[in-house]
Amino acid sequence: MKHWLFIVLVGSLAMSGCTDAAQTDGTTQYPDESFVVPDGNESRFASGEGPSVGIDEAHHNYHTAEGRYRSFANLLSNDGYRVGRFTEKIDASSLDDFDVLVISNALSAEKEFDWSLPTPPAFTDAEVAALEKWVGEGGRLMLIADHMPFPGAAEALALSFGIVFYDAFAYTPGSWDNHESQLVFSKEAGLLADIDVTSEKGGGEVPFVVTFTGQAFRILDGVRYSPLISLPHDSFLLLPDKADGFDQHVARVPGAGLLQGAILEHGEGRVAVFGEAAMFSAQIQERAEGPYPFGMNNPEAPHNARFLLNVMGWLVSN
Repeated sequence: MKHWLFIVLVGSLAMSGCTDAAQTDGTTQYPDESFVVPDGNESRFASGEGPSVGIDEAHHNYHTAEGRYRSFANLLSNDGYRVGRFTEKIDASSLDDFDVLVISNALSAEKEFDWSLPTPPAFTDAEVAALEKWVGEGGRLMLIADHMPFPGAAEALALSFGIVFYDAFAYTPGSWDNHESQLVFSKEAGLLADIDVTSEKGGGEVPFVVTFTGQAFRILDGVRYSPLISLPHDSFLLLPDKADGFDQHVARVPGAGLLQGAILEHGEGRVAVFGEAAMFSAQIQERAEGPYPFGMNNPEAPHNARFLLNVMGWLVSN
């Protein structure tokens, strides 16, 4: 049986596994129960006949199918994918029951509630080797790691595919000055690639997407890839020792030339990599000024759901 591997390594501001949890800065975020998967084009697969998708719960995950990635799971289900839980260590036998594996917000056990440096890997060397081999033989991988400390936890896995994560927070001058987490990437501004994955040919037109802070990455020479989301020239990354309580005086590096989204080939397989996770969720964050929707439920991010479906379609296509 032909299998696809679709892995999501995701990080976002919260603790793992529970339905409602306080963040390190004292605020709370939880799934938006009112979010309705948007109507769109005809489903890619007949109901229940698409590739099987296992969403990982074995690595101290924050986003799970019944938790903060419920909207992610529902969106895929509506497109015909078969979505379930993955609860084992990663190896060839545990992957055998799924066409697609989703890993969301992986952390090591010792750093689940301690978001400070150093950041140990969330995956063993054996797991990294198994995933790299699987993709090289034709698997499909979607790799997402949000802001620090999640890039550090996924660093070794990303590097096995030629991707260099920054254990950081991505900002533009305006977003930092205004303490605004939303970053808009449009085709018009040249920040969202105008290729099949973002067009009607890929499933539906995507003129822009919105991300919510996150990190950024670069890809090593020799890797065959196409950029999807590129940081603007005036962006920068902050590299704090802890995920909360830092200011503009922490170490920083320029963001020009770095990416928040890309697609690439690895051996016989395909990889989609993103430096932000909430864009594919539908969550509510409790703030002093009131509830704030972030993800596919944000009214300023109407194309994020279509973008996710297009990327998934590219991954599982031959």
